[in-house]
Amino acid sequence: MKKTQLAVIILFICFNAVCQETPEKVRISVDLNSEIGELNPFWAWFGYDEPNYTYMKDGKKLLSELSALSPVPVYVRTHNLLTSGDGKPALKWGSTNIYTEDINGNPVYDWTIIDSIFDTYVERKMRPLAQMGFMPEALSSKPQPYRHFWKPGDPYDDIYTGWRFPPGNYEKWGELIYQWVKHSVEKYGKDEVEKWYWELWNEPDAKYWGGTVEEYCTLYDYSADAVKRALPAAKVGGPHITGPANSNAARFLTEFLKHCESGINAATGKTGAPLDFVAFHAKGAPRFIDGVVRMNMGAGLRQIDRGFSIIASNAKYRNLPVIIGECDPEGCAACGMTQYPQNGYRNGTMYSSYTAASFARIYDLAFEYKVNLLGVVSWSFEFEDQPWFHGFRDLATNGVDKPVLNVFRMFGMMGPDRVDARSDKGFTYKSVIDSGVRGSRTDVGALASKGPDYTTVMFWNYHDDDKFSPDASVEFSMTGIPARKVNITQYRIDKDHSNSYEVWMKMGSPQDPSPEQYAELEKAGMLEMYGKKSKGKVKNNVLLVSTPIQRQGVGLLKIEWK
Repeated sequence: MKKTQLAVIILFICFNAVCQETPEKVRISVDLNSEIGELNPFWAWFGYDEPNYTYMKDGKKLLSELSALSPVPVYVRTHNLLTSGDGKPALKWGSTNIYTEDINGNPVYDWTIIDSIFDTYVERKMRPLAQMGFMPEALSSKPQPYRHFWKPGDPYDDIYTGWRFPPGNYEKWGELIYQWVKHSVEKYGKDEVEKWYWELWNEPDAKYWGGTVEEYCTLYDYSADAVKRALPAAKVGGPHITGPANSNAARFLTEFLKHCESGINAATGKTGAPLDFVAFHAKGAPRFIDGVVRMNMGAGLRQIDRGFSIIASNAKYRNLPVIIGECDPEGCAACGMTQYPQNGYRNGTMYSSYTAASFARIYDLAFEYKVNLLGVVSWSFEFEDQPWFHGFRDLATNGVDKPVLNVFRMFGMMGPDRVDARSDKGFTYKSVIDSGVRGSRTDVGALASKGPDYTTVMFWNYHDDDKFSPDASVEFSMTGIPARKVNITQYRIDKDHSNSYEVWMKMGSPQDPSPEQYAELEKAGMLEMYGKKSKGKVKNNVLLVSTPIQRQGVGLLKIEWK
């Protein structure tokens, strides 16, 4: 036999050995008698930059789906609710033209566009996390230039124009907020608006705010006072800083809390300002290394860890509701993968597994710090009339759901009470913060819950690196089930299930799908069962269930009894 033939045979054998490598065995134990506490549906919060997408065709469709998947009312946060303009959407831009002035400088209020936005929410039993921002052109202390025309690939700083500056007249700003809240109460009713949350601005520690900390606190005083005058029981808060692990952001948050507690209120002259919730942001930091996307879940969790620490250490505000106002793998939803290849993770299952694994750690962090975590906003929506699967951070593309949306469908199927789940191949939140999910091991973990006659377990096989590895073989050992016979249903998000992106690529990546192709893509975007429903028997108080899961896959196991 020639050496070249021998080399080919050896290479073939080695290749097959790698491809047929024995799956990693994982044991996950779930104890239904070990209750941790309420599994608060903090995940039912979403947000986006472009408010005018709200009442457009695909925007309405997606909002209807979000409302349908959640057992509780969904909250929605958007930028640009007070921005001046003609109401035409663009990337990282939107407007309502809510405020202009006549030739004598008198206020002119126009509720048309803002009503269209909030009508869309209320019709679907959704609620606004109403952002008081940005600065109307007629009120800005530095209005020009005002409208930006940023597009992916342009310098990001191009977006920072006249909308970001403090008002030239704080009294006029306060009156705008008062009239807005008053109008909302008149239109939607006192009981409804009291369930909303009112927030001031976005990331004022960064370039979104063209003023100082002191000027932000002054704006907050006028805003909070106006909200409470219009509706005393309304809930108002802030400051929605960037990640608190950054020293500047942490300092901003600390000074803001101090002002609310003991500062002189610029609007009333009294001590302190009303504060009903505290908000900050947390982002990861993916990179593109040697042709491979590498996520950084640890960076985002580090921001949350620090934010919770600051709030938990504040004697006055430690029990207030906390909202993580943007919580995502990275920072720019409108930055597609063509110009930013590190964002290529967004179309497939890596986004799904990251979301499942990171949200489970957020539950752990909230439990550790004993904070009152109310909401975690996924800053991802949809971008109207854009190329298919363009790598935006969105939940759907052209009306077709992406894999990540099915993670939220899974969350919507979880029970109300969290129970103990332990994996012998899972990572702790501390280890993820310290060193990420790197090396040869994947993070195969679980989040378990129960209801009156069922239990649900979300599980995942996550790694920071978007590479192939063999499936993990998971054996669930479940105790505390009060029945001898059960019904078992599984769902899956992976390359073969609940994955419109894989189906689209197999079609040849059409940018103008036929009606038949569109229907197939819509179906592929829904949450799909894994296999068929089956029966199970509880023996010696233990139910055993075995199942594989692909790398970057997410599964849901539902056990029911009567």
